[in-house]
Amino acid sequence: MSDKPKYWFPAKCYGWGWGPPSTWQGWIVLAGYLLLMIPGIIIIDPKVNMINFLLYTTALTVIFIIICWCKGEPPRWRWGKGEDN
Repeated sequence: MSDKPKYWFPAKCYGWGWGPPSTWQGWIVLAGYLLLMIPGIIIIDPKVNMINFLLYTTALTVIFIIICWCKGEPPRWRWGKGEDN
């Protein structure tokens, strides 16, 4: 058994941030985020009420980033898979 923790969101090979989910839990979180965005677009029409739409999408995105931060690989700048540090 590996001592390495199983991250829901692995780090990207290049750049800063996370790549696609690597576990079913990560896929559920991503699907939930996307599924909650759809009713926001339909119910809070951005053409009519831009402020509420921005608040809704910002809140969902912040929650999603917090989950990625807590359950994902620690973010840092990466230059590829072959880097040593």
